[in-house]
Amino acid sequence: MSPLSRSSHALVTGGGRGIGLAVAAALSKAGATVTVLGRNRATLDAAVASGAAQFAAVADVADQASVTSAIAEAAARQPIDILVANAGAAESAPFGRSDAALFQRMMDVNFMGVVHAAQAVLPGMIERRRGRIVAVASTAGLKGYAYVSAYSAAKHAVIGLVRSLALETAKSGVTVNAVCPGFTETDLLEGSIDNIIKKTGRSREQAIAELSKHNPQGRLVAPSEVADAVLWLCGEGAVSITGQAIAVAGGEV
Repeated sequence: MSPLSRSSHALVTGGGRGIGLAVAAALSKAGATVTVLGRNRATLDAAVASGAAQFAAVADVADQASVTSAIAEAAARQPIDILVANAGAAESAPFGRSDAALFQRMMDVNFMGVVHAAQAVLPGMIERRRGRIVAVASTAGLKGYAYVSAYSAAKHAVIGLVRSLALETAKSGVTVNAVCPGFTETDLLEGSIDNIIKKTGRSREQAIAELSKHNPQGRLVAPSEVADAVLWLCGEGAVSITGQAIAVAGGEV
């Protein structure tokens, strides 16, 4: 992949930790100017201090006004060429105990968070006839898992959005893709591990093994592996790649 330059401005939502932080670090190392966006000022500042990003913006992706304002401020500093819509959240419950509020929370963060960020950056990208939008979805956007129907529904919605938006922007110089990680070593996964331990009495090692068995390689995915896929999609070598949902999951899907 061609190195990026500091004239390329990347904005990563949920960029203060986990996959988002790994993506921000990879983009920054490749030469881009990176702004991380999230709700927690401390984790964002830590990302900047570590060199993973150059700027930070505080916003809740579920709040359109908040996202629009933060992205406008970042774009005023430097036009945004790359959006990595990574922010997300996961809650698990049997479908019978998944009320409307749970479904709404999952849709607001995991789906509408992508919509809000994309709507904020796309007009400028189209005007400049260059841009990359990458949504971090999940294998849960490509297949079903028991007890996460709301989360899976929201991630499926992200894939549908990516495929449709890619067609709308096909001649604009903008590409729109998704990466779909399997179970990945992040603090979000730690919540799933804790949940398994509490509900089943299994050890931490047994809980990790339960999640790892979904991956034919028999392991958890590293955030850096997801970041590498994102980095490729943001480069010149991927100019013909759009509307795709690329699984980073050891052959699970």
